Amino acid sequence: RKLDQVLNITPDDVDTLALKAGIAQAEGDLPRASALLTPLHPAADDSVALETQVYQAILERRTAPVIPRLNEILAQPDPALGYYNGELRFWLGWAQEVAGDHAAAQESWRRARSELEPFLKEQPENYGLIGDLALTNMGLGDKAAAFKLIERAMVAVPIEKDALDGPIPTEILARVAARMGEPDRAITALQKLLSIPYEGAVASNVPLTAALLRLDPMFDPLRNDPRFQKLAASPAPKE
Repeated sequence: RKLDQVLNITPDDVDTLALKAGIAQAEGDLPRASALLTPLHPAADDSVALETQVYQAILERRTAPVIPRLNEILAQPDPALGYYNGELRFWLGWAQEVAGDHAAAQESWRRARSELEPFLKEQPENYGLIGDLALTNMGLGDKAAAFKLIERAMVAVPIEKDALDGPIPTEILARVAARMGEPDRAITALQKLLSIPYEGAVASNVPLTAALLRLDPMFDPLRNDPRFQKLAASPAPKE
């Protein structure tokens, strides 16, 4: 409702619309999310809206339409956006992978890693950046590097000190563990995440929900695990 109030004041606010779409995604309502996102034409610096559009395509498993837009933006990256260019290139790789172009995805992730790593020297405790690098290394199959980065992120933003952002590295852990053949670690992390309110790790920063577990291709390796099936079938937590 608060979002609706904001939209009444600024009906074209891209970030607010993207957040509404993110909530629809988290509820598993992809048609509603699509209706909110399709009219938007976010610029490169509208990171939330742009990534929410890409995530929508990933959840729908129809990423071919968003890949040219990402390529267009990344062909002339804006230095003012800092490490976000590398983050966006991670998303490009994910979109390419979902589209079945694994060679292009690997190339994007290699470039993303080389773009992100220099920023880590300047921002050693930036857990968003560390998370991007962990996911990028996951895409490249570098399990050891990915888990090492997750540990670093957990130190940078401990749950005990930050209840909202502290669980973000746990979501990264769940994603990496799911992809890298560590189902027990993934399930443990997901069980924790689905029981608490927190700021999510990707796109519009909505937390993981049972609906997103059902839709997000990053969790495909867990689909046959009865523990995962139980989590993905669970209703939304009570406020």
